[in-house]
Amino acid sequence: MDRLPVVVKTLASADVPRWDAFVRRCPEATFFHLAAWQRITEQIFRHRTFFLFAERAGEIVAVLPLAEVKSRLFGHALTSLPFCVYGGIAADADAGQEAIERLEVEADALARKLGVQHLEYRNLTARHDDWPRQDLYVTFRKAILPEVEDNMLAIPRKQRAMVRKGIKNGLVSHIDADVDRFFAVYADNVLRHGTPALPKRFFQTLKDTFGDDCEVLTVTDPDGKVLSSVLTFYFRDEVLPYYAGDDLAARDLAANDFKYWELMRRACERGYRLFDYGRSKIGTGPYSFKKNWGFEPQPLSYEYCLYKRDGVPQNNPMNPKYRLFIAAWKRLPVGVANAIGPHIVRNLG
Repeated sequence: MDRLPVVVKTLASADVPRWDAFVRRCPEATFFHLAAWQRITEQIFRHRTFFLFAERAGEIVAVLPLAEVKSRLFGHALTSLPFCVYGGIAADADAGQEAIERLEVEADALARKLGVQHLEYRNLTARHDDWPRQDLYVTFRKAILPEVEDNMLAIPRKQRAMVRKGIKNGLVSHIDADVDRFFAVYADNVLRHGTPALPKRFFQTLKDTFGDDCEVLTVTDPDGKVLSSVLTFYFRDEVLPYYAGDDLAARDLAANDFKYWELMRRACERGYRLFDYGRSKIGTGPYSFKKNWGFEPQPLSYEYCLYKRDGVPQNNPMNPKYRLFIAAWKRLPVGVANAIGPHIVRNLG
């Protein structure tokens, strides 16, 4: 007997519960496939979204969240998904190639209708060997061991010494109810690196939207001075530290090392099984820092279907053409940078 046909539909509010139920049980799906990213992308960044799903016999078998980013400076794209490290199609193992192909055909037709320059899938693993690929990014994922002390001993010796230094310095970790302390060190940190900050209301929206699955951990010295902070997502049995910032004093006191250890320790005690250190650019400081923790880089398969451009876009700080902008941005007062930054960064994704 032939299988029932696959039908592609666009996410409506009534479909959200079953979309999210599918995402939570589908091994290919990630935190960034959850339906809430549609509202966040539309309300905070004002980008049009197209959340597509494939359905067979009334059951969702695959999903594809997409957003259109249109900018005079950075180009016109259809992306799965801006401001997210993972995306692309998430499909059930028994969904069949038909469901994936139907979603890809729909995405291609949408991209052509919108007139975008390229379509981007931020896949964890490759789907199109013949598509151009962005080779700049890797991710770092590692199992959390069942016992706290085993996780400490699994950290390479030199990095473990830094964690112990933070402990010896009497540093304290706190779970914050809001994003205020986090945003202060995050905004200062990105300014020092010459990049625009995301708006504070974005982080508060993440906290409000995801509730206990979005947590802010802040590290202070014994006197309460804020040194470092991280905003983390929790999904199934995974912990994903995603946005972070630190004070200039953090390095000498080993506050960053202590911060991530405290996050790992707390996650272990709560029964989480996988630590996702997130995306980094190859050859950068964050890349080296994560490797020093004993994490092995895993290449990300960011795949592109090019329509109106000759090569993969390079809208990132590693591009030499942004050097002057970065140098100038570092000299801005933090208040000015925080006011202007969101209007620029919304188009980067």
